[in-house]
Parts: sequence; C-alpha cells; structure tokens
Amino acid sequence: MHRTKVILIQFLAMLTMLIDHIGVVWHPEDNVWRIIGRLSLPFYIYAMVIGYSRTRDVTRYLTRVGLLAVISQIPYQLAFRLQVLEINVIATLFFCLLALLLLDRLKGKPITAVLATAAIFVLLEVLPFDYGGYALALMLIYRYAAPHMMVVLHLALNVVSIFYKGWILQLFSLLSTLWIVYTPELMRSIERIRIPRFLWRSFYPLHLLIIAIVYYMMNP
Repeated sequence: MHRTKVILIQFLAMLTMLIDHIGVVWHPEDNVWRIIGRLSLPFYIYAMVIGYSRTRDVTRYLTRVGLLAVISQIPYQLAFRLQVLEINVIATLFFCLLALLLLDRLKGKPITAVLATAAIFVLLEVLPFDYGGYALALMLIYRYAAPHMMVVLHLALNVVSIFYKGWILQLFSLLSTLWIVYTPELMRSIERIRIPRFLWRSFYPLHLLIIAIVYYMMNP
C-alpha cells in the first residue's frame, strides 16, 4: 500500500506538470490546464527536500541537479518557443538546494547564512528563472516549517504572490501542500522509498523535448 501511494504521488507530480505544459503550448487560453499544473511544483519541491535530506553526498546530489538543468535548457526553450532566454525550473531548484546547503554549512554564522540566502533569492528574482524566489520560499517552508505551519505559510506565500506578481492561479498549488500535510502516512512512505531514478531524472527534459518535436511536426 505504501509503495502504491508513493508511485501515485510521483506520477501525479509528473502528470500535472505534463498537463500544465500541454496547456501552455496548445491551450493557452484555457485555465483548467494551468490550474491542474499548479499542483506539480509543490510535489517536486517536497520530493527534492526529502532527497536532499536523505542523500549521503550533498555535493553529488547538487551536481546531478545542475547537470539536469543544463540538459533541460534547450528542450525548455524549444518546447515553449522562447525567443529570449528564460531559465528552466530545474535550474531554479538547483539554486534553491544550494541555499539549503549554505544554510546547513553556515549554521554557526546566522547573519552570513541569511545574507547568502537573500542573495540567492535576489538572483532568482532579477534573472529570468522560472518561478523565481517563490520556489525558494516554498522549499524553505517544506524544509524548516512544522507540518501544521506549512499550509499557513504556503497560503501566505500565495497571497503575497498575488499582489507581487499577479499569480492568482497559484493559489491552487495549496492543494498539494494540503495533501502532503494531511496524509502523514503518505509523507512517511515518501521518506522511506526512493523515487525511481531514471524516470524522475529524465522526465523533465524528455517530456519537453517530445512536446517540442510534436509541436514542430504539427507546425512545420
């Protein structure tokens, strides 16, 4: 039962991302696709926080994420037909994980740790990173907040994002946190069972590449 639930949440994360990206490419005027897609990022971030906390070699973990971000950039640009550089979400998550590493390494220097985290937040906001500082804030919530506070803080983050960036649809991402927090059995099972490596690591660039190929075949 535990394994079934873990596989379900992992596939839901990938499925909701796929639905979101199909909506962006082929149904940009239909918000239903985007609403479903809002559930994906929290699931991915939560899984990465668990992966970070469980890995035996943090440097190697970050290196893998960094390489995946580099590999994903061209499929990202092609899938969304971007004429200017926009940086994919895996790169965003790489810097979010880097912030966690710095916070762990600078535990004895709280001011330096805060400044380093703030610098990464500014970097994510100033440069065109997908989700920007929002992703970092959510990762910090999942990493440090007690379960009962995750929902409150995620809601507050979404409210801020409405006024700061106009992200009204991002409110629906709270559903993922509600699922994570109020199904503790599911949370424990995620912590015990590893995500299938090949599927998890390859899905992001692979599905973007497929979307790009299909789009250009349909629109030669």
